[in-house]
Amino acid sequence: MKKILVTGGSGLVGRHLQEILPDAIYLSSKDCNLTDINCVSSLMSSHQPDIVIHLAARVGGILDNVRYPVDYLEQNVMMNTNILSQCHKHNVKHVITLLSTCIYPDKVDSYPMKEEVMFNGPPTPTNFSYGLAKRTTAAHIDAYVKQYDKKWCYLIPCNLYGEFDKFSEHNSHFVAALIKKIHSADKQIELWGDGTPLRQFMHGKDLARVIKKMIDNNIYKSMNVAPPWVYSIHEMAEIAINACDKKYLKITYDNEKPNGQHRKDVTSDKLISLLGDFKFITLYDGIRDTYTKIKNKKRLFRNNE
Repeated sequence: MKKILVTGGSGLVGRHLQEILPDAIYLSSKDCNLTDINCVSSLMSSHQPDIVIHLAARVGGILDNVRYPVDYLEQNVMMNTNILSQCHKHNVKHVITLLSTCIYPDKVDSYPMKEEVMFNGPPTPTNFSYGLAKRTTAAHIDAYVKQYDKKWCYLIPCNLYGEFDKFSEHNSHFVAALIKKIHSADKQIELWGDGTPLRQFMHGKDLARVIKKMIDNNIYKSMNVAPPWVYSIHEMAEIAINACDKKYLKITYDNEKPNGQHRKDVTSDKLISLLGDFKFITLYDGIRDTYTKIKNKKRLFRNNE
């Protein structure tokens, strides 16, 4: 049996992986500071994994990215560099790491975006440091594949959500922050910008299923992972309000706050060609399932104010 090591094991995707890859070794930030190369080296020496699934990252919303660009750049670059260099040193056969559609240029000539356009322009300003750090990881893995013929790869998922996310209005993924707003609101919710940016949203469970399918079929190719549906922020908020049974809420906008990148939808043609047809959870069903599972665990909301 292959020994699988998962960083970020207590996070959104890691928790879903635990449900379908129960025999893997799951690590959190409490187990190792991944910005410390000595800690990472000791980790690899003690576990000697065959496969590393690198999920750990410094993540957050637009506000957090704008406030702490150095932290997002340095922490992510250090974590990713340490993991990859030590995987090479300790002869890890396969590496799967997560990037983000924030790596893509702020604007391109045509949508949805293919993997090949990654370096055709700078990342969007509101997520520049995070996007650049993740783009550096893509270049790093591509370099290892080219120089050492590694069977390593990266996945580029769209916006993620799910029951294991942080439910905070300030430092979580968009959907989790929105669910928090909806849960707390009596009459209305206020969103940044004007509601026109276009996005794809994917349940963390779907990404975990893709990773498992890749391992089961010995497929280690870098590619986008996203469902085919694209929604405006306004459309998405309406779906979320309905899914949370709060149809009476009004949606308002703070036009003085940034929209973020207007559009960053990607194609999953490569995924379908490699893994076959993949059935994604619909946005309504995913949000409804997420909210149903967490609304009775009120401590989740209290602990992530």
